[in-house]
Amino acid sequence: MPMKAPDAFRFVLPLAGRLAHGWRCLFFFFFCLLLCLATPARALEPVSLQLNFTHQFQFAGYYAAIEQGYYREAGLDVKLVEGGGGQLAEAAVLAGQAEYGVGNSTLLLSRLAGKPLVVLAVVFQHSPSVLLMRQQGGAPDVRKLVGASVMIGAAGDVALAADEVSLFLAKMGVAPQQMRHLPPSYRIEDLINGKVDAIAAYSTNEPDYLDRAGFSYYQFTPRTAGIDFYGDNLFTSEHELRRHPERVKAFRAASLRGWQYAMAHREEMARVILAKYSQRHDRAHLLYEAQQMELLLQPVLVELGYMNPQRWQHIADTYASMGVLPRNATDSRAYKGFLYRPVPGADLGWLYLSLGLAGSLLAVSAAFHFNNLARERRRTEETIRQGELRFRTMFEEAPMGIALIDTVSGQFLDINPRYLAISGRSLEHMKQTSWMEISHPDDVPGELEQVAQLLARSLHGFRHAKRIVRPDGGVVWVDASVTAIATARHGGPHHLCMLEDVTDKRQTEALIWQQANFDTLTQLPNRRMFHERLRQALAQGRRDTSRVAILFIDLDHFKEVNDTLGHHQGDILLIEAARRIRVGVRETDTVARLGGDEFTVILSDLDDLQQVDRIARQILDGLLAPFLLGQEQAFISASIGITLYPDDAGTIEDLLKHADQAMYVSKGAGRNRYSYFTPAMQVAAVNRMRLGADLRTALREQQMQLYFQPIVELHSGKLAKAEALLRWHHPQRGVVCPPDFLALAESSGLIVEIGDWVLCTAAAQLLRWRAQGQVIGLPGLQLCLNQSPLELQREVEAPGTWLRQLMALDVPASAIVLDMREDVLLPGGNSMAPRLQHLREAGLQIALDDFGSGHASLTQLQQCGIDYLKLDGVLVRKLAPGSSELVLCEAIVTMAHKLGLQVIAEGVETEEQRALLLEIGCDFAQGELFAPPLAIVAFDALLLAQRPLHP
Repeated sequence: MPMKAPDAFRFVLPLAGRLAHGWRCLFFFFFCLLLCLATPARALEPVSLQLNFTHQFQFAGYYAAIEQGYYREAGLDVKLVEGGGGQLAEAAVLAGQAEYGVGNSTLLLSRLAGKPLVVLAVVFQHSPSVLLMRQQGGAPDVRKLVGASVMIGAAGDVALAADEVSLFLAKMGVAPQQMRHLPPSYRIEDLINGKVDAIAAYSTNEPDYLDRAGFSYYQFTPRTAGIDFYGDNLFTSEHELRRHPERVKAFRAASLRGWQYAMAHREEMARVILAKYSQRHDRAHLLYEAQQMELLLQPVLVELGYMNPQRWQHIADTYASMGVLPRNATDSRAYKGFLYRPVPGADLGWLYLSLGLAGSLLAVSAAFHFNNLARERRRTEETIRQGELRFRTMFEEAPMGIALIDTVSGQFLDINPRYLAISGRSLEHMKQTSWMEISHPDDVPGELEQVAQLLARSLHGFRHAKRIVRPDGGVVWVDASVTAIATARHGGPHHLCMLEDVTDKRQTEALIWQQANFDTLTQLPNRRMFHERLRQALAQGRRDTSRVAILFIDLDHFKEVNDTLGHHQGDILLIEAARRIRVGVRETDTVARLGGDEFTVILSDLDDLQQVDRIARQILDGLLAPFLLGQEQAFISASIGITLYPDDAGTIEDLLKHADQAMYVSKGAGRNRYSYFTPAMQVAAVNRMRLGADLRTALREQQMQLYFQPIVELHSGKLAKAEALLRWHHPQRGVVCPPDFLALAESSGLIVEIGDWVLCTAAAQLLRWRAQGQVIGLPGLQLCLNQSPLELQREVEAPGTWLRQLMALDVPASAIVLDMREDVLLPGGNSMAPRLQHLREAGLQIALDDFGSGHASLTQLQQCGIDYLKLDGVLVRKLAPGSSELVLCEAIVTMAHKLGLQVIAEGVETEEQRALLLEIGCDFAQGELFAPPLAIVAFDALLLAQRPLHP
């Protein structure tokens, strides 16, 4: 009996269900069988990965793939072989010593040279290669490396000369042959210790150690010149790819999984490296390396392993533009196959045959298959959603500012919080503005030019330093990296801008530059900056055929102020002196402090020499006014030497030497004046140098001799004192008088040694004469000894030195009269007064030499306790009845007697002078009228004569 349709369905449906279930079981049986045939149990395949450098975070992805078992899951037993730089990885892979390697963009050169290398994946989207150069003053300029020692590969090494750093230098106009190449040692100490001036390095490595050492350096990135290469690349050989395509595919996938894990677990990988691979670098350095690699891998923006054929084309074009490769090199047959493309497995025909036999079973399982596809689609969508969420999280939490910008309008499309924090603005504000509006106006034109190149596709990206102006007016310095991208969400063209706030670094660099080039006390250019400014002025003078003048200024009497009032007051004086010198010059002139009390002025673009005279006089006049130093006043002047370019010399060294010689002439002529250099000064300078050298041996070779000039009592004509006078019997020059060598002795410091010899020799002679005086009636003979300011300063620093010397010689202090110059009593020399009082209390007497020619005041005479005033011989020689000199000398004698002082007249040559001096009440006199300076034998004869020394 035929069944009704509903009954039939009730019967058929359960039956169909049972049949479907049976077919599924049968299919599952055959599928398992085929799976077992397709994947027979086997041991892990051993392979080697040759690294290009020593173990460090640079290879963290491969360590992670081993530690997390990704290679084991791929059926591989991977051995990592440590490298040492250069082309080691390429050589190992080509020789079959390793199946895989890590190399840089020079892999392209090797491929085009016929080597069967295949790039599997790009790990570093940007190369870490940088040039590190020691700071040399002035603006950073790689052209300073011409003639310098560098470690960036030998000039004839094609592989090394073709890396990014060498190409960058060549593009900046520095050819390899223009530098002295040393073999790379990979030691930063060679840069720090000055063995080389620049090294090729990795931004992930050497800068950390240089910063730790506090070493100042410049870092140049080839990307700033448009040389933007890939960094580390995973590669293999065509032989490996042809024989084991599935193994290559599995190795690549497992390696990239390792990199994903390593960049997400940096702390863990740092511990793994230290525990299992290398302790060459500490934990802090490994984490520094990881942080810097974030900028190079760009895992947030680019899929790990991604390589763009157009980017390789850009690298080839860069090589071609620098002459390393021919044009259109990537069109050659050698280039084909250079970039890896996954291929299906080989030698699996038996599997496909077996699958063909099971085709009928697969048709039965179609429903099951489509069900799995739907489930897989949902899983994929969830994976994409999670990936987008992960991307967004990393974008939001990135430590650097990131923004997606419309290249045409400059409007911000997407911005992360760090970018907002750097710019100091809210998201709503940023979405309504453009990058031009928040940038410093001076930086916009240059950046617009580069953005125009992005639009023209002549530039893929660029890096530059710029300033962002915040709403409150604050300025933030940033290092910006701009990369052109295409996004499906927003259309195009767009670019991605990544910012790093480097304001603190800039301020530190500016401070270091300021300290390296400017004097910290006066804020004037220092010696380094002075030489740079002078070099520029001379170059300008050569171009314009114009004169340049150099003024060498030395402050007179500064040392006395500094030693007596203290260094703090001396610093105040220097600051004020610097201000006064600046006031005396033009705005375009350079005033510098070379050190101590030495200043220089560069006068460029001179119309006539009268300008030089006027400026020099203004400087001198400005320094004559008193300096207020707290409760004290100080008076100084200046001695200026002037030299002209190109009249006097053509080099910096000769010009400075001539200016110094001219200054020496000004100082010797009485100070407070300026002198121009003349050729005769050069001869005099050479003579001074030779005389100074001979002076160092004069005492040792017994060339010094003492002469003694009598000092008589005017009213009786009796010998009362003798002045010890030093003479130098030079073996070639003959007798050299003190004025010709004492300045050299003071400047060289020999004056103290000479003074000690004079004291010992004269004191011994005085003892002999005093012993004779007991017989001849002159037991109280006194000896006058001249003392230089340096010897007096020693008495301030080491009180009691003279007294101890006299005690050791058994000479009573009352037998000595110390002659000193008036400049000892100048304002600022008040600290000498207590020492002179102490010496007088011990019995010594003090005479002020050449009185009437200096600036000593009556108050200072009282404070310092002077016993004798010695009338300047220039005044005495002009004495005549009714002369102004006679009036002046009479006033001095009267004043001295009222102060309880006695007067000694120097340079008495005539009977008329003696009579006038006696008439005005002068106490003592010396000069040719009585006796010239006498040798010891002649002075002995004078003592024995026992006669008054007057006509």
